[in-house]
Amino acid sequence: MIRHLLSGADLDADTALQILDTAAEMAAVSGREVKKLPALRGRTVVNLFYEDSTRTRISFEAAAKRLSADVINFSAKGSSVAKGESLKDTALTLQAMGADAVVVRHPASGAPHRLADWVDGSVVNAGDGTHEHPTQALLDAYTMRSRLGRLAGLSVAVVGDVLHSRVARSNVLLLSTLGAKVTLVGPPTLIPVDIAAALAPGTDVCYDLDAVLPSADVVMMLRVQRERMGDSYFPSAREYARRYGLDGARMRRLPEHAIVMHPGPMNRGMEITPEVADSPRSTIVEQVANGVSVRMAVLYLLLGGNNR
Repeated sequence: MIRHLLSGADLDADTALQILDTAAEMAAVSGREVKKLPALRGRTVVNLFYEDSTRTRISFEAAAKRLSADVINFSAKGSSVAKGESLKDTALTLQAMGADAVVVRHPASGAPHRLADWVDGSVVNAGDGTHEHPTQALLDAYTMRSRLGRLAGLSVAVVGDVLHSRVARSNVLLLSTLGAKVTLVGPPTLIPVDIAAALAPGTDVCYDLDAVLPSADVVMMLRVQRERMGDSYFPSAREYARRYGLDGARMRRLPEHAIVMHPGPMNRGMEITPEVADSPRSTIVEQVANGVSVRMAVLYLLLGGNNR
C-alpha cells in the first residue's frame, strides 16, 4: 500500500481494487448497530481544510471516528492562518503534535504534495485547487461497481465544467486504470486543450451531450464552479442548461441500466434537473454514504492495514 494518497495517478489497478474491496467490508460494518472498529485506536487524524466543505470534511471525520481514531478538525478561518501563518509552519505544528495522518483541502494546486514533504505521517488529498480529488474518484468507482457490477468496459461520460473540476481529473485517471472508457463532454471553453491525452490516452472529448447519451453506462454531471470563474465561459445559465443540462427527456435517452452521478453540491436546474436528481437512476445520496466507507478503507490501509 502507498504511504500517501495525493493523486489518482498514485494508484495502480491492484491498489485501487484493494481499497474498493476493503471499502465493501467497511460498508458491512456501517450497517451494524455498533458501527465502530478499534483498528486505529491511539492514532491521530487531522482534517486540515483551507476551503469550505460539507460532505468531504464530515465524511473523513466520520470515517476516522468509526475506526476509533482521535480526530482534530482544523479550519483556516479563525486559526493562525488568518494571521499569516504559512502552510509549512502549520504542517510543522501538526508534526510536533504527533499527527499520524493529515487530510488536507487547499485552494492551491499541489499543496498536498508539498505537505507530504514536511510531515512524517500520511497525507490524503481531499481536493487541491483545480488539480485532483482522489477519494472522490474512489467513491465514484465504488458506486459504479456496486450498481453495475463491474468497472472494466464501462462507458462513462463526464459532463460539464471539466476545466475547473478536480473530480474530473481524478476520475479520468482512476477509471482509465480500472478499464473504463471515459468521454469528457462540455462546451469547448470548459474543456482544456489536450486534457484527454495528457491525463489518459484513449480518453475521448465530445462537445455534444446528446450524441453520447445512448451509449453511456454512467453519466457524471459536474457542478459549474462559478466561484472559480473570472471570465464568461458560456452565454448564460439558461443556455448552458439547454445545451449541457441533464433533464428528464435526456435521461430517457440513456440505456435502461444506466446511472446518473453527481459529486455535489448540485446546481439544481442548471446542470441537472430535480426530476433527474431525485430519480431511481440517481446515485447521488449513495455516493455520500459510500464516501464514508471508502475513506474508512483509505485511512485503514494507510495507517493500520500495513501493520497486520
